[in-house]
Amino acid sequence: MEAQENVPANKPSGQLVIIGGAEDKEGDCTILREFVRRAGGTKARIVVMTVATELPREVGENYIRVFERLGAEDVRIVDTVEREDATSATYLEAIEKATGVFFTGGDQARITSILKGTEIDKIIHRRYAEGIVVGGTSAGAAMMPDVMIVEGDSETNPRVEVVEMGPGMGFLPGVVIDQHFLQRGRLGRLISALAQQPAVLGFGIDENTAIAVSDNKLEVIGEGAVTVVDESEITHSNIGEILKDEPLAVCGAKLHILPHGYKFDLKTRKPILD
Repeated sequence: MEAQENVPANKPSGQLVIIGGAEDKEGDCTILREFVRRAGGTKARIVVMTVATELPREVGENYIRVFERLGAEDVRIVDTVEREDATSATYLEAIEKATGVFFTGGDQARITSILKGTEIDKIIHRRYAEGIVVGGTSAGAAMMPDVMIVEGDSETNPRVEVVEMGPGMGFLPGVVIDQHFLQRGRLGRLISALAQQPAVLGFGIDENTAIAVSDNKLEVIGEGAVTVVDESEITHSNIGEILKDEPLAVCGAKLHILPHGYKFDLKTRKPILD
């Protein structure tokens, strides 16, 4: 928790690139290209965090190939298999020198169980506060809030039982993020997640789509869309009256669908339409 508390939610600091999964790695690589650009372009020094995946070499080398093709100056893998690995002097030095840190997909629970509260966690948060770019795809996107979706059912109506919540890594507090959103029909799961914790904003990010967050504003990048669910002014919810397997009612929520190029203000909770 200490690392999270060192980064106030309203403090302009680094940038986040949060990807809904299955981003293009073969063609124009629009999203990964933007990550490299924001991390310094041809001077970018990128650390690929493979903690979430069970195939760290295969996945890590794939990202090395893409980032090097896009011109990054230095790309290296940090593979933390156990919590003890998060104290590695070599890994800590690599992150200290990085301009961008990228979390691969896999299982978001592995990210928190292995990294949360460790030296690597603290140094990434400090470097983020100093201005580096932190990116993540799929599981690496889910872990961005302070409370994250651990797992849950897709293509279902909202019920408390359909989603399990747990501590996230706290890079973007106060929201809920879900990924593979349109492709896996996860609106019910996102609404169920919002009902379980104090966040009022939920972001459902489609595949090959991302939100780039800087200074409390976000921009949508990629071929899909981002679904924003705003429950700040709901007029009714039955969350306090139902059992966990009973249907959830939410009235008066706002819904925004934002494709590529659209922006959103996290402080005012409104799209930026100028």
